[in-house]
Amino acid sequence: MDFQNGSLFKLKANNEYAGMVSGLLLTDEKVIGAYKAMRDGVVFTNKRVIVVNVQGITGKKKDYTSLPYSKIVAFSVETAGSFDLDSELEMYFSGLGKVKLEFTGQSNVVEISKIIGGYVL
Repeated sequence: MDFQNGSLFKLKANNEYAGMVSGLLLTDEKVIGAYKAMRDGVVFTNKRVIVVNVQGITGKKKDYTSLPYSKIVAFSVETAGSFDLDSELEMYFSGLGKVKLEFTGQSNVVEISKIIGGYVL
C-alpha cells in the first residue's frame, strides 16, 4: 500500500485475505471484514487494520502492515447511496497521516466505524 498516496484501488469483499492474516491475530482478536483489490488486500479486526501488500511477480512475498485503531486521531466514513454504490473510509494516523480506502459493493463500513469510534472517542 502506498501510504504517501493515501489510497488503494477499490476494495471488494473477499475472505481470502482473512485466511492470510489468521496467524497474525491475537487470541482475543476477530476478523470483522476482509477486502481485496487487484492483488493487495485489507483485513479489519476488532483491534486494527491489517494491510496485505503482495509483492513480486509470483506474489509469494507479502508485506503485512498493522495499523492499530488506537493510533487513529480522526476518521471519516462515506456510506454508499442509491446511485453511488461505493463507500469510503478515511483514517488519520498519528505519525503516518491519511489512509483512504474505497470500497465497491457491500461493506461493513458502518460497523467498522463504530469500532474505530470506540477507540478514538
